[in-house]
Amino acid sequence: MSEEEQKVLDLTNAERAREKLPPLTINPKLLKAARAYSEVMAKLDKVDHEVDGTKPRQRAEKAGYEGEYVGENVGYTFGGLGAKAMVKWWMESKLHRENILRKEFTEIGLGAFKNKDGKIYYTQLFGAPFKD
Repeated sequence: MSEEEQKVLDLTNAERAREKLPPLTINPKLLKAARAYSEVMAKLDKVDHEVDGTKPRQRAEKAGYEGEYVGENVGYTFGGLGAKAMVKWWMESKLHRENILRKEFTEIGLGAFKNKDGKIYYTQLFGAPFKD
């Protein structure tokens, strides 16, 4: 993982620890999908859950991930702000906070991609594998 992606993971897991939730672990397939989506958003200079016409679950499945639950947080920072500002913003947003603190989520993929204007586009792609 990149240094920026690792920071997002560490900050996200710190928020989960405050709520007595287990840390999220990296899933390589979710990581691949999240990185690719951050790059797409950065190149299009748009933030949304469907900038390329696909939904989070579709992107996860395309990367080979099969899970009971899939969720996503996206956003961007600029002007020297980075992972800390992004995770703070997500935690101040009800729906994004719910994703970060959702007990069913056990895995995550992260993407952080800087565009030509210096904006860093972030994706958190959360998952929960099927239970046996």
